[in-house]
Amino acid sequence: MVHLFEWKWSDIADECERFLGPKGYGGVQVSPPNENIIIDTRPWWERYQPVSYKLVTRSGDEDAFRDMVTRCNNVGVRIYVDAIINHMSSTADDGTYGTAGSQAFYSERSWPGVPYTSVDFNSACEITSYQDAANVRNCELVGLADLNQATEWVREKIVEYMNNLIEIGVAGFRIDAAKHMWPEDLEVIYNSLDDLNTDQGFDADSRPFIFQEVIDYGGEAISASEYVDLGKVTEFKYGSELSNCFKGNNDLRWLTNWGEDWGLISSDDAFVFIDNHDTQRSDDVLTYKSSKAYKMAVAFMLAHPFGTPRIMSSFSFDDSDDGPPADSDGNIVSPIINSDDTCGNGWVCEHRWRQIYNMVAFRNAVNGTSVNDWWDNSSNQISFCRGGAGFIAFNLDSWDLQQTLQTCLSAGTYCDVISGSLVDGSCTGKSVTVGSDGTAYIEILTTEEDGVLAIHQNAKL
Repeated sequence: MVHLFEWKWSDIADECERFLGPKGYGGVQVSPPNENIIIDTRPWWERYQPVSYKLVTRSGDEDAFRDMVTRCNNVGVRIYVDAIINHMSSTADDGTYGTAGSQAFYSERSWPGVPYTSVDFNSACEITSYQDAANVRNCELVGLADLNQATEWVREKIVEYMNNLIEIGVAGFRIDAAKHMWPEDLEVIYNSLDDLNTDQGFDADSRPFIFQEVIDYGGEAISASEYVDLGKVTEFKYGSELSNCFKGNNDLRWLTNWGEDWGLISSDDAFVFIDNHDTQRSDDVLTYKSSKAYKMAVAFMLAHPFGTPRIMSSFSFDDSDDGPPADSDGNIVSPIINSDDTCGNGWVCEHRWRQIYNMVAFRNAVNGTSVNDWWDNSSNQISFCRGGAGFIAFNLDSWDLQQTLQTCLSAGTYCDVISGSLVDGSCTGKSVTVGSDGTAYIEILTTEEDGVLAIHQNAKL
């Protein structure tokens, strides 16, 4: 999955057809499609302040959303909606308008576009202690009016909104701020959702794929484990720990037992990422701004079988509040696609970096295998196989990696998919020759653009 953060629906539809489908991506997480409050400076976080469940945003209207979903489904790329069901908009001036023309009246706890009234909300308290589960779940997250999901009307309106999206053809949902809602309330909501739409290519009785935002670094009253029975859970420690390794603060050799032994939730439950739209605005994780180390961390994520991974696709920003690239009227502008497949016009498009999209192909090629034949130099040079289907090596040391290693692949010549691709029967980057015993001479120089080398069964000459 790739998060096309703040992209327009029409651009996502085009991207599914021209790039995501052909490159083997399985899905797109889209920005919240429901009406949000309009804030003068148009920061990215206005999308997280709902005014109604009408499908009108800067990304497009309902017709554009429907067209995107159908076109992406037609090329095997599923759409996952960022669902904002914990709250409505915050303490903005009464009468402020949303992107579909609805108004918000925070002081009256009134959102006529739904409609919600004061009886649909928890009391207007602030979250003051993350050691108090009731305070976290019943009070307001940064001043956002906190819906009471225990009430029948609120559940009904949320389910109605989500089922409308399922009818349109979405495959599932990211549940924003799940930690701030009671698991028993979420269970009722999830169980009330329709099966996926068979007219959009889903098998009969298919259920929505649910992944829930639960920020759990430990030491709080609420833990990720409370939500794993309901769906996948975002594992924030994953990106934090891997970033720490690839920043050079923890030897790569320790990744030999990467996973639950590091205090992560189980692989089957974990939804994983290096950075997301929130964390990339801090200094805690690697982002596109440290491109070499970032590409190494993403390569490790895609090469290792732990969890269900999501790739971040950003717009460039200097200030943490910056919204997406837009014209003088606030309309989001489309990415420019360069001749080398990268993006321009203010869009970073990490998912179009060769070192990342070729690792998506690697992950697909090794699907169903586990890690074997781990090697390290007792420092920051490591390698491992994925069954007999793929091999990857990393060098984060200050000296060259020059080593004959077991690749677990059959004899032949393979294209390194990090430095190039297999195109028309030849390698555009480095090639690796595997001998009859499965070994090959592997070289990653410190002067190279990337600190990774990867080969797999579908990149064989």
